Amino acid sequence: MTSFLSTFVNKVDRKGRVSVPAPFRASLAADSYQGIIAYPSMTDTALEGFGRSMLEELNRRQLDKTMSDGDFEQALLGGSNSLVNTIMAMAHELPFDGEGRIVLPASLTEAARITDRATFVGRGSRFQIWSPELFEDHQRDAVAALRARLANRGDGA
Repeated sequence: MTSFLSTFVNKVDRKGRVSVPAPFRASLAADSYQGIIAYPSMTDTALEGFGRSMLEELNRRQLDKTMSDGDFEQALLGGSNSLVNTIMAMAHELPFDGEGRIVLPASLTEAARITDRATFVGRGSRFQIWSPELFEDHQRDAVAALRARLANRGDGA
């Protein structure tokens, strides 16, 4: 399984091109599609990203579950309320150019408030792309909340 680790900040040029971090590209090298799938996050002011193989796995699992449930009509006609279908409608295929860059469409940069720099954040099987300022705030709050939770466990629990 592909793993995305660490955090990288890269420049976004006037055409919306940004270099995908080399370790992320290396993690995606085995995919048949040389690029990423990205869509606006449902929970953060960021973009969610992963390789095409992950999208294919989500589709396969959805179909397998539908078939094992015996819902053949759902398998043949699809369902408009499925999370996977909703994400696929919002997703963009962003191929790598010869220099390992992608072009972020305006709809994605606007959704994540990305301007001249983008922060790539590894999240294991996926990654996120943030505006650096928004990510710094988010990360600071997340670390503070985690430290508080761990401090509360200091009572021997």
